Amino acid sequence: MPLVFANPPIPLSTAHAFAAFFTLSYVGSLYLSKSARLSFKNGVSLSTRPGEERAKEHDERWRNDPGVIRARLLAASVSTAVSVAALYWLVQSVTPESEKNQLSALVSTLARLGITVDFLGTSPFLIVLPCLVAPTLYLGPLYVAWLCETLPFQRRWSVQVSLRPLFTTWVGLRNYVIGPITEEIVFRGCILGVYHMAGASRTKMIFLTPLAFGVAHLHHAWDTYSRYGRTANAARVAILSTLFQLAYTSLFGFHCAYLFLRTGSLLPPTVSHIFCNIMGLPQYSLHLRMFPARRRLVQLAYLLGIAGYIYTMRRWTRADDSLFWPAPDQVMRY
Repeated sequence: MPLVFANPPIPLSTAHAFAAFFTLSYVGSLYLSKSARLSFKNGVSLSTRPGEERAKEHDERWRNDPGVIRARLLAASVSTAVSVAALYWLVQSVTPESEKNQLSALVSTLARLGITVDFLGTSPFLIVLPCLVAPTLYLGPLYVAWLCETLPFQRRWSVQVSLRPLFTTWVGLRNYVIGPITEEIVFRGCILGVYHMAGASRTKMIFLTPLAFGVAHLHHAWDTYSRYGRTANAARVAILSTLFQLAYTSLFGFHCAYLFLRTGSLLPPTVSHIFCNIMGLPQYSLHLRMFPARRRLVQLAYLLGIAGYIYTMRRWTRADDSLFWPAPDQVMRY
């Protein structure tokens, strides 16, 4: 049983400071070593049209280079471990002397990170339903994938081509394994953990803390600007793509924060993160053009996905034993 408090054990200013540390250390770690930093040559001659990515020079280091990915995954993993250790230290520092021991602080830290198996005491199915909320929203893209016969075990899907690259390539490990797991630990577990200890309202935790997740992606602007030639048009592309990425990562952060708080588990937001990275952004206009004869059905699938998301978001995510979202007849614990 994790140690809980009747009143918030830390002030909001402490939560702000720790959240800033978690965010800056995660992003900053990607630039500490030379092998993790990107490298672009100056004065590269451009032979591309405006809005097109230029060719990579042989002595440059780009984001998808295996060496860069390896170094950044190591840095992100170490940074995540440091953030978890910082949260453990914070929990230990506010634990009363009569309760203070390493096991108690560890259990309390894991509970605030959402690393718990409490749901096994009731029904494992209760943790499966929250993981299905994001796939429900993607009913439209999933229907199109079914039409394309690219869903698992359909004719155009195979383990070798469709599944293995997701988990055996460096890009796959970054996008679908280590990236989502470390980001959810830091930007959901650690950040929401400290804000809950500070007594922040659920509304603020859902709609304000994901901004840190969005801001953490702003550093991609320099990468985009350099890959597109460092011209005025490249700056426009970088600004627009970065603002768009800030918007959708923040919106996705709202979704993950809600799942985390409702269930008290890190598993549903992590599964959602991996699923959404695999699916990508819905391509509604493209899907309509791909199947003009099924236009109405594609539109209906998209609408059903949105309606299903609204319906399931609250009904499939209830966990009465959540540390962050107690049942109506229970007292809030910190």
